[in-house]
Amino acid sequence: MKPVFFITGTDTGAGKTVLTVLLTRFLCECGIPAAALKPVCSGNRDDARALRAAAEGAWSLDQINPWHFRAPIAPLLAARREHKRVRLADVLAHIRRIQKRPRVLLIEGAGGLLSPLGEHFNSRDLVVALGARPIVVCPNRLGAVNQVLLTIEALPKKFRSRARVVLISPVKPDASTGTNAELLAESFDAKRIFRLPWWGGKSAATRALQRPAVRQTLRALIGMG
Repeated sequence: MKPVFFITGTDTGAGKTVLTVLLTRFLCECGIPAAALKPVCSGNRDDARALRAAAEGAWSLDQINPWHFRAPIAPLLAARREHKRVRLADVLAHIRRIQKRPRVLLIEGAGGLLSPLGEHFNSRDLVVALGARPIVVCPNRLGAVNQVLLTIEALPKKFRSRARVVLISPVKPDASTGTNAELLAESFDAKRIFRLPWWGGKSAATRALQRPAVRQTLRALIGMG
């Protein structure tokens, strides 16, 4: 089975695209064919464009992001404003068509795990339907432990056991940044908790990959040893 990783977050702006861009660039540099999709988005397509650039244009914008809507609100409501409907079966069909080509598939959600993506489905439904390995991204700041544990708890038991957590340092760390991972490990497997430093956002992925520690973390995150 080709591995499918689903990158979700504890909230909007948690760092999903930043991590997905970094993983895509890393896999490309390792010579591993990868596709990074953001099937549904609203507001603009900046995240999808960043994913396309990370994959060096191997995929078209419409392949990466086939459903996009103008209003900067939940995709479900943004679609309805345009008198459109996004259905789970259609999203799954698109993903499975793309899945035939790359060796690794990265799927980025929109908003948090339970944010509505379309008619009667959210990111959790996609995780389950795809049998994906969830990666939960959270800013490493005060409140992270509660936010991560709530997201993990919302996953079905089978998927909790394979979930990974990535804490991304904010621009300005706070007093909890250095302690969140340790505290979280009291309730979640420490081997599945990863930390990444702030490196300047999704546009700075190439620079971040010059750090051996970052590459080592990404390698462990996706199970490359």
